[in-house]
Amino acid sequence: MPAFEFSKAQLDPAALARSLADPAAGGFASFEGWVRNHDAGQPVTGLDYEAFEELAVAEGDRIVAAAMQRHGVRAARCVHRVGALGIGELAVWVGAAAAHRAEAFAACREIIDEIKHRLPIWKKEHYQSGDSGWVNCERCAEAGPAHADEPAGDARFDYARQMALPEIGAAGQRRLTAASVVVIGAGGLGCAVLAALAGAGVGTLHVVDDDRVEASNLPRQPLYTTADLGRPKAEAAAQRLAAYNPRITVHAHAVRLSAANAAALVMAGDVIVDCSDNFAAKFLINDTAVLAGRPAVLASVHQYEGQVQVVRAESGGSCLRCLWPEATRDGLVGNCVAAGVLGPVPALLGQLQAIEALKILLDLPGQLRDELLLVDLLGVELRRLRVPRASECAGRCTRIGPAAAETPAAELEITLPLAAAAAQGYRIIDIREPDECHSEPLGLTGHMAMPMATLLAGPAALDPDARYLLVCTRGARSLATARELRAGGCRNVWSLRGGLLHAAGGTQPGRS
Repeated sequence: MPAFEFSKAQLDPAALARSLADPAAGGFASFEGWVRNHDAGQPVTGLDYEAFEELAVAEGDRIVAAAMQRHGVRAARCVHRVGALGIGELAVWVGAAAAHRAEAFAACREIIDEIKHRLPIWKKEHYQSGDSGWVNCERCAEAGPAHADEPAGDARFDYARQMALPEIGAAGQRRLTAASVVVIGAGGLGCAVLAALAGAGVGTLHVVDDDRVEASNLPRQPLYTTADLGRPKAEAAAQRLAAYNPRITVHAHAVRLSAANAAALVMAGDVIVDCSDNFAAKFLINDTAVLAGRPAVLASVHQYEGQVQVVRAESGGSCLRCLWPEATRDGLVGNCVAAGVLGPVPALLGQLQAIEALKILLDLPGQLRDELLLVDLLGVELRRLRVPRASECAGRCTRIGPAAAETPAAELEITLPLAAAAAQGYRIIDIREPDECHSEPLGLTGHMAMPMATLLAGPAALDPDARYLLVCTRGARSLATARELRAGGCRNVWSLRGGLLHAAGGTQPGRS
């Protein structure tokens, strides 16, 4: 049933009213516009209606959708005649069904006022004198201070433009209002996702992030300002989103995702959106979503490239472990801090995540299923690669087991000046790349320089009876390398907490 349409045939008000019948509606209001026998002091014998139908129907749909959303009515419809009409014939009919009469009256009034004000409809009046004249129907609109499509000081959030899409409409908007989405990570990806979902009217958003706002976040994370520096990201983002769209509910979870809280957080959403920046979180999100039967939208960014994957294991689809059976250890592959990133890259990837989440919530066509979307923004290329479900996972995912126990960072990291560590017998290994070592020398004699990849490829070179302290710029790579070596049987390696940057007590750009 179209929200707005034209008719060349006579209108049947009773049949039109029956088309809006709804047992949940306690109030129904309708408006009927008839052809009268006079206008501007001249006797009228009849008239002809003409319209730019393609444009008018699209705008009419938007008008009805906006009125439904604004007044909370359950159903509304408008039918307008075109062609020749005689005196007393029904020219336009508007109906609205709502839980209460006030909403039905208000919606009905708004629809007819906006139809007269905005639609490209003209009528040719035939006068008793034999003359005739064309009249734009906007002239017939009752004068008033403002129309619903024009901004007002107390204007509320208006979803009319997206509700005008035939795949969404009022029913789709109600689905979004009733939906809950959990967004894990409120950085470059998360800011884009959260803003898009809030703008679309997703009723409940959960923001999960334990980080605090830093100055380096501001160029690519527009939910924050300089006034937010030092604040928990989850709280700052929730406050900004609530101000942006007061009609939604935003919950802030300033916690780090872990095996202990993942299930509870995932179960809070109809869709989970992974905007994290580390592999441990991505695999934990994937595994928890698969086990909980929740769809998840995953994304990763590397410099000017990114990828998006939608996990629908509950409907037999593939998951992250179909690509990577074993989780990649963090620190072994560069993140945004180590590799660098340009703001529009995570913003675009986040928008792609948001549209995939909305496709799921609205059951729209074209969803990513068993595919990996690769995005190259330097080459301006998009590619979709098939990712079939692993053959051994035909019934259920067999690659997800208990979370692998990692050596706690507290057991791997030490905090000592390098000279003191050397004096205590630690052998210092600088695992930075040669260009880093050249530009920022360690300033210590007797140490070894061995890039991370070289060390991981040849751990047998380490003396099992010696103690080694690994150092890098910020401590992330050294911690990941120490974990990898420990997992391989080297029990005599540690990482300098915070890296050289922490030891120097300053800040500098560079890799982790």
